[in-house]
Amino acid sequence: MMDNLTAMMNRPFIRFALSGGFAAAVNILSRLALSQVTTYSVAIVIAYLLGMTTAYVLMKLFVFEKSGRSVQNEYIRFGLVNLVALVQVWAVSMALARFIFPWIGFDFHAETVAHIIGVLSPIATSYFMHKYFTFAGAR
Repeated sequence: MMDNLTAMMNRPFIRFALSGGFAAAVNILSRLALSQVTTYSVAIVIAYLLGMTTAYVLMKLFVFEKSGRSVQNEYIRFGLVNLVALVQVWAVSMALARFIFPWIGFDFHAETVAHIIGVLSPIATSYFMHKYFTFAGAR
């Protein structure tokens, strides 16, 4: 059993998914709190930035090899990849919460469910973009 767990944790994508899952929890929980003081749309963006910073730290420490780049350079690259993902998260969340869920009559915590689906939507593309762009070795 421990050998299986160790083998799983040796896979970068598994560590990426776990780190991303923790960062997603930061994102979603902060969005819930922020929604008490601002609009849903603005809360999604601010929460995304909090989750993104959490993800950067975890992925730098636990997922990817050292790139040889400065933290500033990596974080800018991380931010660019996440800007693409933010657009996807925002679009999926808003489309579900404002159009698709009302159209199908889904109203059980619709904004939260839409946001969770939105946050999960870019996992595979983000992994490869971070692997080959953000944390790729400096040449």
